[in-house]
Amino acid sequence: MAFAPSTPITGATQTGLTSPTYTIAQDSNPDNNGKQYYVSALGGTQTGVLAHSVAAPFTLSMFRPKTLKSLAPVNPVTGVLRNVPSNTYKVITRKGVLPLAGQSQKTAVLKTELDIPAGSDLADPLSLRAAISAHIGLLTQISSAIGDSVVTGTI
Repeated sequence: MAFAPSTPITGATQTGLTSPTYTIAQDSNPDNNGKQYYVSALGGTQTGVLAHSVAAPFTLSMFRPKTLKSLAPVNPVTGVLRNVPSNTYKVITRKGVLPLAGQSQKTAVLKTELDIPAGSDLADPLSLRAAISAHIGLLTQISSAIGDSVVTGTI
């Protein structure tokens, strides 16, 4: 799998964080179809943020489908595809957070799922790359706004 992020990761802009970076190290694979890294150190100013620990996990994972699906032959009479299955890829970040001061950490889970129609990897790879580029660009651009939204409950 091509998921091999370089370290440190430069964090996106967020209110209250100054030049955040995340030093990562490879973790044991959570599943045979995934790869996982843990945040071993923090950089920049991130007062109160913790790196990975058993009590407060901070992991970055990617999973591919256990079984990759492909296209079935077209209907010989109509020439139309009967079914177009999807292959689902997931990127998951887990971070221990305090639900209330003095309480135990709970794990926040952030997921991005990519449902890719089988066959499009061959027939239209540039459109797939463009979609991924735009998605990640949007997330990067609105990183601080997403942070504001999850803190204030507004969009």
